[in-house]
Amino acid sequence: MFKLGKKTEMPAPNDALAGRAQPIATAARHFISNRPLKGPYPEGTVAAMFGLGCFWGAERKFWELGEGIHITAVGYAGGYTPNPTYEDVCSGRTGHNEVVFVVYDPKTISYGRLLKTFWEAHDPTQGMRQGNDVGTQYRSGIYVYSPAQKEAALESQAAYTAALRAKRLGPITTEIIDAPEFYFAEADHQQYLAKNPRGYCGLGGTGVACHIGTGVAPAL
Repeated sequence: MFKLGKKTEMPAPNDALAGRAQPIATAARHFISNRPLKGPYPEGTVAAMFGLGCFWGAERKFWELGEGIHITAVGYAGGYTPNPTYEDVCSGRTGHNEVVFVVYDPKTISYGRLLKTFWEAHDPTQGMRQGNDVGTQYRSGIYVYSPAQKEAALESQAAYTAALRAKRLGPITTEIIDAPEFYFAEADHQQYLAKNPRGYCGLGGTGVACHIGTGVAPAL
């Protein structure tokens, strides 16, 4: 996976691949929970979306949170090409990011807990890469579905910036924007590391704790 897609500059919209009119095929059900991947989702659940490098390992970080997580899925978002394939995205000519879509029950698990997982699971200072994975599809991003999510994301970014600065680490490059359209990735990519426990995962965090949602202020 890390050998593909070395582009580190976003393509211009006019240079992006044309894509296709119809969605690509994906899995019908979640490999672990057997719940319908595309819903319908229970009343009261909320969507969240994150990009933090290779989506195989990123998705696992969120399904491992357990209770309160209804569905996780991987896909593509933030680019120009409609209904892209994995090969399209890896070409660097779609502008899409590899992302994780999460449907969660806010009565059981908070958005702050998801943000904590996001910040700690990867290095948000690396720009268009995560470790050996290089390309625009590996950028760090939080894609928000409501003003409340945006406020929480920005507050968490400020807090984690302070924590990273205290450890003399670089500035955060994470994009925080309104959630773009999410395109489900192919079935093989869904819950990949549950199907392939020894599969590749290139994620590596900074080792700096994020105290969002814990009520503990970072040590400065």
